[in-house]
Amino acid sequence: MPYIVKGEPDSWKLNNYKDKDFDYNYPEGLNLHPNSALHKKLRSRIWERASASRNEISKRFASWREIDRTLTTYVDLSNTDKGTKEDDIRIKDPTKPLTIVFPYSYSMLEALLTYLSMAFFQDPMFQYEGVEDDDMVGAMLMELVVRFHCIKNKVPLAVHTALRDSLCYGVGIGIPEWRRQYGKKVVKASVTTDSDLGIETQQMNQFVDALLFEGNGLGNIDPYMWLPDPSVSSDNIQKGEFIGWVDRDNYMNLLSKESELDSGLFNVKYLKSKNNKRSTLAMDESDRQTKHGGSSDIHRSMSTTVSPVDRIHMYITLIPKEWKLGKGETPEKWYFELAGDDIIIACERADHNHGQYPMAVASPEYDGYSITPTGRMEVLYGLQHTLDFLFNSHVANVRKAINDMLIVDPYLVNMNDLKDPQPGKLIRLRRPAWGRGVDKVVQQLQVTDITRLNISDSAYITQWMDRISGADQSMQGSLRQSGPERLTGAEFSGTRNSAMSRLQRLAMIIGMQFMQDIGTQFAVHTQQYMTQDMYVQIVGRYAEQLMKNFGGKVRGRVSPSSLAINYDLIVRDGSIPGGNFSQNWMELFKVIGTSPELSQQFDVTRIFTYIAQQLGAKNVEDFRRNVNNMQMTQMPDQQVEQQAQVGNLMPMRGI
Repeated sequence: MPYIVKGEPDSWKLNNYKDKDFDYNYPEGLNLHPNSALHKKLRSRIWERASASRNEISKRFASWREIDRTLTTYVDLSNTDKGTKEDDIRIKDPTKPLTIVFPYSYSMLEALLTYLSMAFFQDPMFQYEGVEDDDMVGAMLMELVVRFHCIKNKVPLAVHTALRDSLCYGVGIGIPEWRRQYGKKVVKASVTTDSDLGIETQQMNQFVDALLFEGNGLGNIDPYMWLPDPSVSSDNIQKGEFIGWVDRDNYMNLLSKESELDSGLFNVKYLKSKNNKRSTLAMDESDRQTKHGGSSDIHRSMSTTVSPVDRIHMYITLIPKEWKLGKGETPEKWYFELAGDDIIIACERADHNHGQYPMAVASPEYDGYSITPTGRMEVLYGLQHTLDFLFNSHVANVRKAINDMLIVDPYLVNMNDLKDPQPGKLIRLRRPAWGRGVDKVVQQLQVTDITRLNISDSAYITQWMDRISGADQSMQGSLRQSGPERLTGAEFSGTRNSAMSRLQRLAMIIGMQFMQDIGTQFAVHTQQYMTQDMYVQIVGRYAEQLMKNFGGKVRGRVSPSSLAINYDLIVRDGSIPGGNFSQNWMELFKVIGTSPELSQQFDVTRIFTYIAQQLGAKNVEDFRRNVNNMQMTQMPDQQVEQQAQVGNLMPMRGI
């Protein structure tokens, strides 16, 4: 495939919509009017990087579109099965079978996603520990605060999208965000009235404009719209010179955001007179719509009814002095937005305290070198294509066999009667055939089903797909149906444990690549951007310690200052509840529980809690007895007698 260099967009030559002056106050004292020299220079540099990235990423689009097709359940007849008279008949009769995509890759994708979801959707999603003694309580509170953010902003849904993209396209991209929701908040107010009857005070509810919620959220980037630095690998995007993506908004929404105080947007009004606000980098190249019987032109047709605006978001590491953005001579990260390929509507320093690009990539099949590695579904594409061929060719052959294939002497038979497809028809012979019998007038052409073994061959193909993907039949919820003997418990356990180990490796890689970066940036954003106190429910592994700290309360108040701590993020090992549990633990628990010597050396309660958690119990702590914080202390017998005589100790039956 030749390397295609994109030139400057044609819209750059049209300047009539830029002649107006809306008197914007630009950040950093810069002159970013669309006709200024600085604006034109920045626009060229942003476009240069976006085009170079798009040229590299687009090499993968053909393969990704094939994956989109393998995850469909049927192929639209209007696009694939047209062209013959028989096809025209099928179009009129919707009950006729169509060309289908055998949904085996879809089944394995569901099995893989189920495991990964169970591995990462545990409560809480992110676990933190304090570094020093003074950081312990703050780390516990940080875990509860981030947990609440994940629930409120539905972070697991965005994680699921990233996991699915990583399996299909090789990369799943997430963007950590700090979201603020504004609206009307109800407050209680006292209204005092003075009348002849005296002074009367009433309690009333008033609604005031306020910040309703602030917290961490997670967005997704469509891999077709991703603009990474192609010189780095997918697991090292933080080492790239730039990173970006394209998304679609509309003019009215951008205009509303521009009016907000902390939006950082400007120059939006210049877009009003621009005829085409689309980006040449944002054309929908995917084939996802085909699985719904839709058209790939659906997004393009929207331009006639609404006013879409394509935005190129770009983080660039640069030297401000060289870019005429300041006097600094050391590399800094800056954030830009280019709307409609022409107007810069955002330009500011990236002020994140973590010093990273606010982005994380999950690429479980990464090779350590390429920016777009192969996805798990791409590995299976060849076998899936063969499976579709075997199944569809058998269906086509059966369809041919059940249709009458006749050898006819048209001199002896009335052809119009013979062509009548209705049942119970009467076929008349022509006059020359009268009285000669009907046995030699029409003869059925013998059809040999050469595809009768295709179905059994399909089972062989699916077995290899199971082995390659790691999502065997046990992971998909079905058991072995064939074999010389019945399925034994040892065979099932061994096979399932091997499959779980392969999937656990997959989850461990995603945990280090994606979840670790997301969890770290969530914590940093909480420390940096949290402005209001909030209440959290005291649950989970730190419930007992925190309840002591809050005087036994089940909800605690967290202020931004209480989260000013040093912490470590605990990355999950990729296992799922019950996934790595062995029956041997039950046997060991019985031995420890019946042996006094082992009971003194090992904590039986903690062992029981571990077994319950591995079996899938999420709320074991809820079943603990309330012992009113009584502590057990061992004393010599002589000391116990002395304390009992002075009244400091008493038998348990006396309580």
